[in-house]
Amino acid sequence: MARKDDWQHPYVNIFKEYRVSEWQNASKVGDVSPSWDKTINCSVFRIRGPVPAENFILIPKNASQSLGLKGRYLYLLFKPTPRKPFLIVLDVGTENGRTVRISISNMFKEFDFTPTSLLFPIQCKLEFEWSQETAFKSTKQCFGPLPPGPKVHWTCLMMDLQLTLATYLNRLYYSHLKSIKLCSNMSVKNVFTTDLQLTPELSYQQAKYLGLTPKDGTVPMPRDMMFPVPMGHKWEKYYNYIRFPLDGEFKSNIIQKISFHDESRSPSPETATSTPELPEAEQIQVLKSSVRRKVCFSDQSQKSSPEVVPEQRPVNHTLSVNEEGVNKMKICKRVRKVIHVMTTSAKEAGKLLPDPILRLRKIIGFGGATNSCALWTLAGDSVIYPCHAIVVSLKINSCEQRFFIGHTDKVSALAFNGNTTLLVSAQTGNCVVRIWNYLKGNCVAMFKMHAHSVTTLSFSHSGGFLCGGGKDSCGKTLVVVWNTTNIKNGDVSIFAKLKMEVDIQRMKFANFDETRLVSCGHDSIRLWRVNKGTLRSCAVNLGEYRTLDFTDVAFEEGDSPEQHIDDRLLFASSRSGHIFEIDYSRVVIKNVRWLFPVQQKWSVNKGPGIAINSLSVCSTFCATGSEDGFLRLWPLDFSGVFLEAEHEGPVSLVSVSSDSMQVLSATSTGNLGFLDVSSRGYNTLMRSHTSNVLGFSVDGIRRHLTTASSDGSIRIWSMDSLHQLYDFVSEDKPCSVAFHPREQIFSCGFNSGIVRVFDISCGKLLAEHNHHKGLVVGLAFSPDGECMYSAASEGSLALYNSCDNDSHVIRVVCRVVARGTGRAPDALTVSSDSRCLAFVGPTEYVITIADALSLEESLRLDVSVFDPQSTFLDSALKVCFSVASPEHLLVTTSANKILWVNTQTGSLFRQVCNVHTKWCTSLAVSQDKRFLVTAGDNAVKVWDYNMKLKFNSQMFIGHSQPINQVSFTPGQKGVISVGDAIFLWDFLAHPLHMQLKHRLPLQAATDSAVDTIPRQRAPQPLTPPPHLDGTIMDPAEIGLNDINAAASGPSSRPESAASFLKITELGNVQNNDSTGRKTVRPDCYKHFVPHIKTSILDQTAVTPQPDKAGMTLKTIIGYNGNGRGNLVWSPDQGLFAYSCGGVVVVENVNSGRQRHLVVHREEISCLAISNNAKMIASAASKSANRSLICIWAILGGACVNTISYHKGAVQSLAFSSDDRFLLSVGDFSDCVMAVWSCSTFEMLSKESALGPIHDAAFSPSVAAHLACVGSQGVYFGLFQNQGGEGDLNLVRVKAPTAVGDVEMTALCFHADDALLFTASNRGHLCIWDIKTRSCFMAVDVDEGEIGVLLCRGNRLLTGSDTQRLRLWGIEAVRRFDPEGNAAKKNSGVSVMLKQEIVLDGAAVSAAFDNTMDMGIVGTTTGTLWYIDWLENSSIRLVSGHKNKVNDLAFQPDESHFATCSEDGSLRVWSIPSNELVVQFQVLNQACTCVSWSPFVIMQRARLVAGYNDGTVRVFRLATSEMERKLNPHRVAITAIQYSANGEVILSGAKNGLIAVSRVTDGSTIRVFKDHKKGAITTIECVREQCKNFGVAGNELWLAASLDRRVSVWAADWFKSKCNLLDWLTLAAPPYGQDDSPPPSLAAFHPTDPSVIIYTGYGIEKELTFYSLKKKRIIKKIALPHWATCFSLSPKSQLIALGSKERVLKLIKWSTGEFQDFLEHSDSLQKCRFSPSGTFLFSVAHNEILIWEVNGL
Repeated sequence: MARKDDWQHPYVNIFKEYRVSEWQNASKVGDVSPSWDKTINCSVFRIRGPVPAENFILIPKNASQSLGLKGRYLYLLFKPTPRKPFLIVLDVGTENGRTVRISISNMFKEFDFTPTSLLFPIQCKLEFEWSQETAFKSTKQCFGPLPPGPKVHWTCLMMDLQLTLATYLNRLYYSHLKSIKLCSNMSVKNVFTTDLQLTPELSYQQAKYLGLTPKDGTVPMPRDMMFPVPMGHKWEKYYNYIRFPLDGEFKSNIIQKISFHDESRSPSPETATSTPELPEAEQIQVLKSSVRRKVCFSDQSQKSSPEVVPEQRPVNHTLSVNEEGVNKMKICKRVRKVIHVMTTSAKEAGKLLPDPILRLRKIIGFGGATNSCALWTLAGDSVIYPCHAIVVSLKINSCEQRFFIGHTDKVSALAFNGNTTLLVSAQTGNCVVRIWNYLKGNCVAMFKMHAHSVTTLSFSHSGGFLCGGGKDSCGKTLVVVWNTTNIKNGDVSIFAKLKMEVDIQRMKFANFDETRLVSCGHDSIRLWRVNKGTLRSCAVNLGEYRTLDFTDVAFEEGDSPEQHIDDRLLFASSRSGHIFEIDYSRVVIKNVRWLFPVQQKWSVNKGPGIAINSLSVCSTFCATGSEDGFLRLWPLDFSGVFLEAEHEGPVSLVSVSSDSMQVLSATSTGNLGFLDVSSRGYNTLMRSHTSNVLGFSVDGIRRHLTTASSDGSIRIWSMDSLHQLYDFVSEDKPCSVAFHPREQIFSCGFNSGIVRVFDISCGKLLAEHNHHKGLVVGLAFSPDGECMYSAASEGSLALYNSCDNDSHVIRVVCRVVARGTGRAPDALTVSSDSRCLAFVGPTEYVITIADALSLEESLRLDVSVFDPQSTFLDSALKVCFSVASPEHLLVTTSANKILWVNTQTGSLFRQVCNVHTKWCTSLAVSQDKRFLVTAGDNAVKVWDYNMKLKFNSQMFIGHSQPINQVSFTPGQKGVISVGDAIFLWDFLAHPLHMQLKHRLPLQAATDSAVDTIPRQRAPQPLTPPPHLDGTIMDPAEIGLNDINAAASGPSSRPESAASFLKITELGNVQNNDSTGRKTVRPDCYKHFVPHIKTSILDQTAVTPQPDKAGMTLKTIIGYNGNGRGNLVWSPDQGLFAYSCGGVVVVENVNSGRQRHLVVHREEISCLAISNNAKMIASAASKSANRSLICIWAILGGACVNTISYHKGAVQSLAFSSDDRFLLSVGDFSDCVMAVWSCSTFEMLSKESALGPIHDAAFSPSVAAHLACVGSQGVYFGLFQNQGGEGDLNLVRVKAPTAVGDVEMTALCFHADDALLFTASNRGHLCIWDIKTRSCFMAVDVDEGEIGVLLCRGNRLLTGSDTQRLRLWGIEAVRRFDPEGNAAKKNSGVSVMLKQEIVLDGAAVSAAFDNTMDMGIVGTTTGTLWYIDWLENSSIRLVSGHKNKVNDLAFQPDESHFATCSEDGSLRVWSIPSNELVVQFQVLNQACTCVSWSPFVIMQRARLVAGYNDGTVRVFRLATSEMERKLNPHRVAITAIQYSANGEVILSGAKNGLIAVSRVTDGSTIRVFKDHKKGAITTIECVREQCKNFGVAGNELWLAASLDRRVSVWAADWFKSKCNLLDWLTLAAPPYGQDDSPPPSLAAFHPTDPSVIIYTGYGIEKELTFYSLKKKRIIKKIALPHWATCFSLSPKSQLIALGSKERVLKLIKWSTGEFQDFLEHSDSLQKCRFSPSGTFLFSVAHNEILIWEVNGL
């Protein structure tokens, strides 16, 4: 399968590819003109001007675009103007997403650099000056004169971009060329990029004579880029050739011209050649140091120029840089001899370099022998824990790991001394104990304990004594105390030793006395004393508790060391749940407490207590870890739990840090984390499998790693942060896994023989196959992703089609794979070209190579015959294809050999013996075919692939069990090995030394949009299609098939690990206020939070004058349920106003006529209406720096003034009772209340609150009184106005204690200003006396949070998030205690519920008349309800979608239109009343697209809708029922359309498949895979006789996909015929933004279906008109933005186009005239002209705007 960048091979002619002469994709500034150059006899571009920055050629034209050229070498053919400055600027991209600017100029005096730029000076001497200098040298050395030449040479500059970045910018890896800028003064012929080393002086005749091909690594310059040479003359006489950095001086960093008649021009560092004609030359020395490099060239210009022949043979040795000194490399040219490369370091000759070639970076794993061992450092910044045979130190902030390697078996115990400078560890098996210097990481002492197992270790505080406990071979307890006083000298001696029958589980030194210890175990707690070489103990009298199993002991912490021993307490825990407090001096039990879970604490019949596995005590609390999975923190009196965290499994360890702020916990399920006591947040440090890891697979695109373990789990990890992302658990144990090479899909084989395919993006099972009878031993995808293979232990082999989500089986072959499970998990291997499949079978002595597409046998090899002298038959174990050479197959055998077999001939051409001590369990070959990695003997070995060194391998230890699988990571930057744990190694071989010998041949030009014949197949996209699964990718991540590129390296910033604990950190929005303190959004729905947007308004767009506008806003459908208090009503005038997006809609209740108040560009948060109903105030959410408040005149609808102060959103607005003042309240990020004058609209006063304010209001009777409520209680305010100044005084009163810790969310005044009603987020109604500012009554009136509270007379209205709207009577509420005390239950005060109505969502705003008989209520679902309490009825006034509207479609007769939304609703509206007719709701699904049937008769009218689960539903409008449900897809449907005759339904999905379903029975009759891998964005059908196009059919339809391809088809569905008519493929540079690229949109011309109009992401922002008849583009219209939607008017030459910049553009395509409309507050996702062209519907998020089209 062709790679995505194959179009760039063998080279890219940039001037030709981007049509520089037409200046469409390139720009020229200043004096740039074409001219004819007589020297090279062709047209060139001459760039002149005194200032280079003002005269240049720039490719590409726009700075936001990128060339995306990945060729390593850049060739520039140019001639500088004598004695004038010139400048060359190259912008290149690196693999980590950085952009580096390389500038080359003769104006620079010296080399300079920054992390993102390189400045190189270039020396361009005139030919006269060069002749003078060379003649002077010639006179001295008696050489002949120089031939005459022009004053300035044409020059070929070759820039090695990859080597330049790696040399000068700390090993940055080159990714692609982004742009080129050529500045005056120079003449330029051409620029091109390639991966080949070209020889400009080499002609094609010479190359043909020498038999050179592109595989040799060098080819002659292409004909259209060669410089002409006169007959009989030599190339180097007329032209110069510069190779940098190969020919430049590294020390001075100056680019110098080296002529070809200069013999000092060195050969390529990668290749060298023997040349019969080359004369003997002087040596060229390359000096390297750790700081600078220098290249010195000898001058031999006096000698005649030799015949230059390109390199033919690669050099086998590379230069190794020694940081301690200087190495020299000599390249010697000899007559008739091969050039040799030698190093002066004799020790490194014949050695695999670099040494070491692997470095352990990360380990995923915890435990091994024990999960009850982990330590804090004294500083509390690191955690130390065992991972099988390795001790790991993990920094909790950066997740950086350090390793203590030396143990040969699993580590069973750890301990620190008091200042955490000495670390001791013990292993199982031979019980070796190691003492480490923790800071330096080296082992200072090692000795054996002579026990069978070690279970506990403890260091004394000073580190002078070490105690260890375990079991000997007879099962007795062995306790040993060592003297470690002289540990610095490595001296450790046994101080005391004792054997006994008492069980010991834990043993610890006392922190106050180094001679005292304490231990616990089954039925015993003992106190120990070390004195004069003896070890004595005393048991604590346990009495009735002597049968308990004690698990841990801890001393009371926090007291001074001088505290008397009589005051010391000892704590011990047991599996029964008892906590013992022991008097240490008297050796008696002081207290016994039996701990129970919270739910059993007060029960009469108590169950068993908490089984405590571990405890840790500090000065303020005790932490316990129990078998029920809880980490609990108790006060030292154990009166109750004040903090607990639930884990996935039993907690096996708890440990409190030295500062008592963090508690470390470990579980028996392999999890390690810590609880932050102050923030109550839990952080997971490590997750791990609890059993052996059987196999793994890597997703190189997303850098995910999936592993299968014998613990029954399949886990997916991030390779950068090592955090677990997903976890699949099955009772059927997995045994092998494989990632799809491109999709976010992986397959897994199980012990039962079942193969399951999972989709990670949606977390569901895609397919399940049970074609095998035994354990699945092999599972693999082909590199092109087309096929999947599985093999089982009983010998069966299966082939699947992985193009479809169900991965249906193609063929199953039995008894072809060798039986047994020993070859799992990688029993299958597929060649890199996806053509061959290899495996061991049908017997263990035979290897079979089969055709990958049919499983037909191609070659069979018997490995037992390769060694005829062997006394036993050799059998094959594992097979592996070489990545770079598919003809190489590597085989490991039972005789501990690796065989290299030619897959074409079956011959053996290499073998290596004694690979490992036993046998090789896994092997893999690097992508550049230079290295081989194998696993065996619990070790990893890296080999030289060619096996030509004296020492061909390096071995690395760390695993404590056999390694099941090992492999290189994609990009060859690392190695992964799995077995007991998951080891990730850094591969240190420099990627610049890769010698790419496999070159792709020349390929045909890619199909383009200007072909003159219809396409017969779908061309591949010119750039890789974007990923639509929502996965956040690193910009440096690229495809697996690119052997020159690699996935991005590890991230330097750790990610927060996902946690399964019940203690979760809520995702509250945080900001910083002006004082610097963090403000957190309150956890209540009453508080306004703006809708999350990624769009930014285009500030340059200009709207037309109302009288000249091409269309006018007629109606808005929808109400913003995200606003708060954004509804006002004037019953006297019959008007009510509400907000939708950034528009205030004023509607007449009786006529339904709308007026629109448009100034805001952001979402409106709240509204307020004056008491005289003459003014409306509206506030929009934060835009730029401050929120905007507009004051509107209701009568004329004009904006009379705007004010702005609040830095965040505005939470509430309120007019005073006399309409003199306006109160505005900021949101949680700006807790400020401001009072404004309604006459001058100047701020009179402001006051800050202690916390967020949720609601505010003026008193209806006293204009100076106001109140507000929030998270800190109730604020009573008094505003005093004196002249032009005002004073706002606030008095805060906390919420009454009777309601608890609540937030006050709503308020309202009683009419007489004596009472204030407030509501809370827990459903309380509090009644306050305003004079005394006291609450005298609190009543529970709702079960949820109350967000709406209104009072009219003695009626009170409450609306809450329980969707209930309640009306209360409050007649008796005024009978309260005169002293202001809370009312008693028998006081007679009552609040009675009168009526209740259930709405469709939580109430967010309400407006009622003065009697509370009728009103309007807005809900979060976007609905406005008319409420009539007299009739207890509710009528829907305005209805809109709650979530994003995905699609909109019209009925052909324009009587109805339909909308569908993310909330799963499909709504049908009538035209022109725009009333909701019917709604179809599908739960838990998103409705993604909709289409009407072409029939206008009501009985035949149908609606078809696509959903994100891949289903299609057909609805009948006449009966308002779903008629049929279809399942044509397995992934989300992105486009759907009825055919023009209504016979079939065409549906396109996210994976690029298009299904054709018959309407009558719902069957899928055809599936088109031509657009596979690119989501379908558009499907359109039109009636058209296709005979004009030379094909049969009566209907045309097109499909556009996100990869910028458009297919056009001719169909006759009655005859079941459908033929491809044409393809349109648009080129585009790689998309470098974080979001998804703009969609590809296409449509037929409304009056001429032979013309297709297209727009989408490409080289330019434009509308493209393509003619199907002429097979070419006939017209283009430039656009200022990328289009997100567009629609063509069927009656006029108008195009409506929406963009992410919130601009709705109306364009007249005949003249290019356009107008911009900015009424939307978010990016537009749909726009549609009505069938008559009279109206235009536009959609942004959930806003639906209807425009009346007037025309341009």
